[in-house]
Amino acid sequence: MKNRLWTWFKDYLSKEIMIEYKACLYFSCILFFYFAWLLYNRTYFGSILYMFEMILAAYFVGYFQVYVFQNFDEAEQIERKGVMGIIFGTGVYSSVSYLLGWFDKSLMASVLFSLYMLVVYLCVFWLNKAKRMIDTNNLNKMLSEFKKGAEK
Repeated sequence: MKNRLWTWFKDYLSKEIMIEYKACLYFSCILFFYFAWLLYNRTYFGSILYMFEMILAAYFVGYFQVYVFQNFDEAEQIERKGVMGIIFGTGVYSSVSYLLGWFDKSLMASVLFSLYMLVVYLCVFWLNKAKRMIDTNNLNKMLSEFKKGAEK
């Protein structure tokens, strides 16, 4: 019983850390777009309320990405569930941004934001994939060096 509980806790903790990572990553991407929008409109002050809404949206979508869409941006390839996750995330972010007025309820800004978030999802997927390949190569190199050391 104790071992099973410990395994469950480690799995839960791993997922929560992944959600933290996603929330920070996507929040920073959303914030970048928001700041670009503000600068484009010659506004040099942002709304803390909007930023709070952005981080809440990032956590909300992050939980769905991990628990419902099986962490699709960490997968080897984007499958059907991943496509649904991308559409869901983009839809939530775009809807919330429009409804809460992050971009002054500008339809053009909302469309650009939607396209931007699609690109963000694809870039995150490719960057995670590249990171895994680099890590695999480094681990294989370390294993080869370890084996050479063990043979001596």
